[in-house]
Amino acid sequence: MSYYEGRRTKMGAIVTVDGETLDPRLDLRNHSPTGFEWGFCGSGPAQLALAILADHCDNMDEALEFYQRFKWAVIAELPRLNWTLNTRQIDEAIERIREQETR
Repeated sequence: MSYYEGRRTKMGAIVTVDGETLDPRLDLRNHSPTGFEWGFCGSGPAQLALAILADHCDNMDEALEFYQRFKWAVIAELPRLNWTLNTRQIDEAIERIREQETR
């Protein structure tokens, strides 16, 4: 199980996965070259949602399909100072998003 952690420092927002810096995946979409954000909906949260799903999903098409909805459902709701997400929580969020689409 992987753990994603975000925290704020004097240097800005830092996000890691299992202790290593999370790749922002600017190669897929360049929403926020200045870095990650969370706790609201915008370009920084979109980049974070994409980076987490690109790291988490086996299928890059799935990451690209779901990251904007994941931003609204999960990233926008994260606490401002620090947070942790694990793979189970991410899978559950993706499943909730899928269920909402079938309604």
